[in-house]
Amino acid sequence: MYLELSQPVDCLCDFTYDFYWQHRGKRLSPSSIIPHQKLTSYTYEDLVSCLKRGGDVHIIGNAGKRLGSSLGVDLKFFGGTGRHLRTGSIIVDGDVDTRMGISMVSGEIYVKGNVKQPVGNVLEVESDRQGYRKYRSITGILHEELKEPLLPPNVLKEDELLIRDGLIRDTIAARLDSEKRVIVEGDAGMSTGILMKRGFLHVDGDAGMNTGVLLKGGVIIAGNAGEFAGAYMNGGSLIIRGKAKGYVGANMKGGAIFYKGEALAKTAPLDGSDIRMLVRLLDITQVEAMMFRKYCI
Repeated sequence: MYLELSQPVDCLCDFTYDFYWQHRGKRLSPSSIIPHQKLTSYTYEDLVSCLKRGGDVHIIGNAGKRLGSSLGVDLKFFGGTGRHLRTGSIIVDGDVDTRMGISMVSGEIYVKGNVKQPVGNVLEVESDRQGYRKYRSITGILHEELKEPLLPPNVLKEDELLIRDGLIRDTIAARLDSEKRVIVEGDAGMSTGILMKRGFLHVDGDAGMNTGVLLKGGVIIAGNAGEFAGAYMNGGSLIIRGKAKGYVGANMKGGAIFYKGEALAKTAPLDGSDIRMLVRLLDITQVEAMMFRKYCI
């Protein structure tokens, strides 16, 4: 499918249709005709349907924000299973605006031009298409065999992914369901580890707003966190080593947050297994581990 644009359009190939369940068509509708296209009359849904069938979407021109959002997720809201899908590729003959591949779990995005930060849940890999840069989902890389080498300085070593390039990314490890480890040597953007089910994610620096939001399982360690850390989480563990802004644990349903500061959720005493976990994961002494509070429902 070829789509030629006279100017950038947001939310192309967005499997959530800009979180349709929140705005119910006030921002865009799946059946709406995409503006600024030349000689075609495709809808937003046409692009998503093409990708779900395994077809490629080739965009001629610049793409706007949130290109390929939740690419590869068979969303339950639209009658899907909630699992991952194999999809076709997105190919852009131009530049891409911010948050490309946010919450993306599978597929590939090829870009001829520049990609603006923050990006989404993507890493650049060695391209098999001349003249294009190739991006794959961090989650997809950890779920599947990596066929293309990562571009340095990022490294995948057996079951551990080291992200060292300093780019700000939103939704790192979104929907991860693997026991593999992700280490971010630097800062992250918003919604770090959103909807994780299994795995280990460690952000050395600031993990951003909504860290661990909707967490279902696994472990997230953040150097610092923004507002709403652990909001709506119902499983897993979120460990905040440094500072966090307001509303920690807002509306949490389960799981545990380990943090030295104040939170809104209920507190519980640390037991021996909690202390041993903190000592092991954070490489600290038992005395330092006992300074953490445990927040749970």
